[in-house]
Amino acid sequence: MYPIELTKPMAMELENVGFKSLKSADEVADLLNKKTGTTLVVVNSVCGCAAANARPGVIAAIKNEKKPDNLVTVFAGVDGDAVREARNFFAPYPGSSPSMGLFKDGNLVHFIERHQIEGRPAQMIAANLVAAFEEFC
Repeated sequence: MYPIELTKPMAMELENVGFKSLKSADEVADLLNKKTGTTLVVVNSVCGCAAANARPGVIAAIKNEKKPDNLVTVFAGVDGDAVREARNFFAPYPGSSPSMGLFKDGNLVHFIERHQIEGRPAQMIAANLVAAFEEFC
């Protein structure tokens, strides 16, 4: 577990633009078991690719006119139960952080794995998400 003093500013980057941090498995399951609407789940991380690529890419993407109804995040290494539960919903994709899953009507319709984030500019990640938002939201 990472100390909250280290991770709080990283979590706040997403919370300050409208993401809700989910802290428990029940919160994740309650939201992702809903069969209506769209939800973006971001698995946040302390790694450099989260700071330089993932969070800036997500923040840019949600400025799009079409975006998910629900914006939520879980933090790897902090919200253990919530992350494990989110990853259950991401099957068949293996657990990785950072990562992002878009759900529509209870189904995972788009997923971005860590290997699709590492070494890619935030603008590319944003464009990937915006294309998914345009298709599914």
